[in-house]
Amino acid sequence: MIYENYSQKYEAQVITLWNRCCIFDAIEVQKFRRQALFDDNFDPCLAWVALEGDQVMGFAYGTKRKFPYLERGLEPQRGWVNVIFVDPQARRQGVAGELLSRIEGSLAEAGARTITLGAYSPSYFFAGVDPENYPEAVSFFEGCGYVAGDTHYSMGKNLHGFRVPSQTEERRAGLEERGYRFVPFDYSRALQVLDFLQRELGAGWKRNALISMREDTAPDLMLLVIDPQGDVCGWCMRAIDGNPMRFGPIGNRGEGAQQRDRLGAPRPLLLRDVS
Repeated sequence: MIYENYSQKYEAQVITLWNRCCIFDAIEVQKFRRQALFDDNFDPCLAWVALEGDQVMGFAYGTKRKFPYLERGLEPQRGWVNVIFVDPQARRQGVAGELLSRIEGSLAEAGARTITLGAYSPSYFFAGVDPENYPEAVSFFEGCGYVAGDTHYSMGKNLHGFRVPSQTEERRAGLEERGYRFVPFDYSRALQVLDFLQRELGAGWKRNALISMREDTAPDLMLLVIDPQGDVCGWCMRAIDGNPMRFGPIGNRGEGAQQRDRLGAPRPLLLRDVS
């Protein structure tokens, strides 16, 4: 097996293999380019292909920030492994381990002391490792020294024929009687909303709101909850990745974010200390 840094001449093969290996997270080339190649921090030296002749048998890439990300800054001691997969015919031959070790080594040399799998903001493909659909991936990474961190859930629901349940309408009426209001976003609350998102949900969701505000789509995509004192105490948004079917995140003051998405499996973050 030969290992080379990623070149765009391998693009079509990488996408094809991705969709063979990550069947529950299929991708189109436009999304790959937008979230990987065109990400500010993409570094071809952290992207690798495994080749058998001229055939791509594996792919992996990682990220180390070169540009600050909002209030998180450069996160100088942190790195990410965004994705890794190997052709089923080439598994259990050390290919994935070799790809991973090359990325880990480069990240460590660049100052990373902790590596997170997936969950790279703002351009993650995976919120973590999905044990239900990719149990072999969990075993592989745990064998490489990664340990479980936070667990994230993505969920979906068919809205055909949906009607708001009477219990929900009653609860909303009760909250409105207590002085709460459920209103679409308007720009008079822009700074208040951004402050709320930074404090309660984090820089990633603030960034998505900023993009929506700049593109003037925020009134259509965001819903606010206003408490009796006139402050924002809840927020939700849809279509953060351009998909109108995607709903989330959603969060209330003091309760953190609850993300709903299109799939239904928990994805625990796996992390490794490389110091």
